[in-house]
Amino acid sequence: MVRRGLIVSLMMLLGVGLVFGMSACTQESQNQISRSIQNWTGTNGVVEVYAGEKVVRRFIQVDKLSTAYGTSDGQARPYRFGYGVLDENLNFVKDPEEKKVYFELGEYTAQYIFFESPR
Repeated sequence: MVRRGLIVSLMMLLGVGLVFGMSACTQESQNQISRSIQNWTGTNGVVEVYAGEKVVRRFIQVDKLSTAYGTSDGQARPYRFGYGVLDENLNFVKDPEEKKVYFELGEYTAQYIFFESPR
């Protein structure tokens, strides 16, 4: 019983330390930490690609979008990529015939949004 109390106390101390540590960080640092945690835990995200005002492609169950970097120069490339289920009928549900695919979104060619799944 004493051991459990010690563990609870240590967890509370760690939580308080994190709160104070985060308050000392800049907003950008907090955002980077949040993104790192999200990258580790994953996100049930949705990417919608638009042509004008109309959704033309939807990817569901997307963990994250990544920025491509050059192999030799390490410079960021003008596109993002990820893996997700191509929602062909745009119903937000993975149907049996819909498969997980790799996709790329060009910085200059596609209008898209990435958001957490509402379902």
